[in-house]
Amino acid sequence: MENKMKQTILCIALGAALLGGLQGCNRTYIMGTYGYDAAYFAKHGIKTVELVDGRSKVMVIPAWQGRVQTSTTDGNEGTSYGWTNYRFIDAGEVSPQFNPFGGEERFWIGPEGGPFSWYFKKGEEQVYANWKVPSYIDTDAYDVVEKNSSKVVLAKEFDAENASGNQFRIGVRRTVALVGGEELKALLGVEIPSNLKALAYKTENTLINKGEAAWTKTTGLPSVWLLGSFNPTPTTTVFIPCNKDFAGKRINDEYFGKVPADRLIYDDGMFYFKIDGEYRSKIGLPAGSAKDICGSYDSAAGVLNILKYTVPEGDVDYVNGQWGPQENPFGGDVINSYNDGPTETGFVQGPFYEIETSSPGAALAPGESLTHVQYTIHIQGNPEQLSAIAEAVFGVKLDKIAGMFAK
Repeated sequence: MENKMKQTILCIALGAALLGGLQGCNRTYIMGTYGYDAAYFAKHGIKTVELVDGRSKVMVIPAWQGRVQTSTTDGNEGTSYGWTNYRFIDAGEVSPQFNPFGGEERFWIGPEGGPFSWYFKKGEEQVYANWKVPSYIDTDAYDVVEKNSSKVVLAKEFDAENASGNQFRIGVRRTVALVGGEELKALLGVEIPSNLKALAYKTENTLINKGEAAWTKTTGLPSVWLLGSFNPTPTTTVFIPCNKDFAGKRINDEYFGKVPADRLIYDDGMFYFKIDGEYRSKIGLPAGSAKDICGSYDSAAGVLNILKYTVPEGDVDYVNGQWGPQENPFGGDVINSYNDGPTETGFVQGPFYEIETSSPGAALAPGESLTHVQYTIHIQGNPEQLSAIAEAVFGVKLDKIAGMFAK
């Protein structure tokens, strides 16, 4: 019986306000569809805000810091793009360390490690046993201050202390909004054919210095850190363009030990990262190397995902998320990607994969703010049309991306 429930879930008519239009008793949605996830969260009493444009839907959960939990391009029957940790949610327990609900874009604050970390207390050794995600980016609900069918605005204000013992009063304002066809065309420089299933949304993530003292490199700088969790497959590849002329180290591929050569390939200004949920590994591109765009492609499902985000020009400081002592706390990465897999003990949290982007550190005087914008675009359909989009946006055809790890 339990196994059967894992495969399908009965749609219960709980009203349009909660389910955003998901109605019709006795309708069954298969796991992997948006309808399954909408009914799942309704069944667990987790309130959602749904943004809708035709058959495109974006699910936002205010109780989980306004994260985008999942989305679809094709209504309740369509693919649910975000990864949800059903196993953890079903257990119904609150972890004092970290509550990994999943979600295709969640709001966090960097840095994770080092002298200005928000995840370790002052004087603690930076090892997993001492690592703790603060409640303001883990279990605290964010207030909905505005919403309609295409946009939701959320806000939160809280006190925070970093690993150096410095105190901050931080305000957050987060907007999730659907992106229309003309804005998307201007963003990518290419028009999406109408016969393809497509969805685009953006988030505007603002940090505000609500305290009485300036945030400086001496005290430590918070940054916007967006993490998107998706479902891995043996046919998925993350591809990240870099600046070929960058004189420094283009990529950090040693987060959990060096990534093997059969899982990370560099070719003509593009890094290709194998995504199968079977080998725990992470990569990151620093300022100067990173551009403002990346993508992933699942050749079996015919899904192209594009992330575009703000990268300021000029000299900016990105916080360093590495745990433990650091030579340069402001030499961090702009974009990261993570492939889940077994830890040393054999435990697998997902599996899932992540694409993460960060803002520079927020060096702000009292009352000042910093905003990091990210666009998430899902396109599904004809491989030849998808390839034309990838070639126009990234300069690479999809058969090359799909063949990188097919040998």
